[in-house]
Amino acid sequence: MDKNLEATSRLLEIMDTLREKCPWDRTQTFHTLRNSTIEETFELVDAITDDNMEGIREELGDLLLHVIFYSKLGKEQGAFDFADVANGVCDKLIYRHPHVYGDVLASTPAEVKQNWEALKLRKKARKSGILGGVPRSLPSMVKAYRMSEKAAAAGFDWQKKEDVWDKVKEEITEVETEMHGSDKERLESEFGDLLFALVNACRLYGIDPENALERTNGKFMRRFAHVERRVAEQDKMMNEVPLDELEEYWQEAKTDD
Repeated sequence: MDKNLEATSRLLEIMDTLREKCPWDRTQTFHTLRNSTIEETFELVDAITDDNMEGIREELGDLLLHVIFYSKLGKEQGAFDFADVANGVCDKLIYRHPHVYGDVLASTPAEVKQNWEALKLRKKARKSGILGGVPRSLPSMVKAYRMSEKAAAAGFDWQKKEDVWDKVKEEITEVETEMHGSDKERLESEFGDLLFALVNACRLYGIDPENALERTNGKFMRRFAHVERRVAEQDKMMNEVPLDELEEYWQEAKTDD
């Protein structure tokens, strides 16, 4: 037997045994596993970010376990089993790759993605609208990117990418206007509009906003850690050091980037 098939069969058999004999596994449901699945997904993302191949292998295994577990629960309820899950994604891949399994032409990654999105839109729009396929539980920035991406694929986009900056400037003006008022809810709304416009700008310039922000997060953490070390050298707390001195340490840290 092929080693991949053998490993999959082994995992399915272990899942059957655990579901039958383990007190904890017997009590699990779709809903009790949900948060753990989210956590495992982010652990995989961390491993990918760190280029940790051993970590990626391990976290993929944890996610695969969840797929197997959900498939077992589906089988118990007579809804679906692992074969249905695997065959479903096989059918989807064949449908969305007509340039491989059909007679559609696509010679570049951009053309492949364009065809992929068009096929998704054709199917999803009939069911729940163009944006209906965007998961509600996605982090807000990722959700904004995916919604704007899908809207653009449907033709709802700026004619030139440079035009997005007029929208960004408009939203900045509206934020500044609300900053002088007392309605915090309206100010929050305008900040949201500004962030959404910036996400669109990222998309139009081929930048993943999540990656961009995470890079800045990492840079801030490194620089702030440097400031903390410099303050600790004086045996002081951060709030005991003048702001201009903290700024000096911050500028020191920037030279290491």
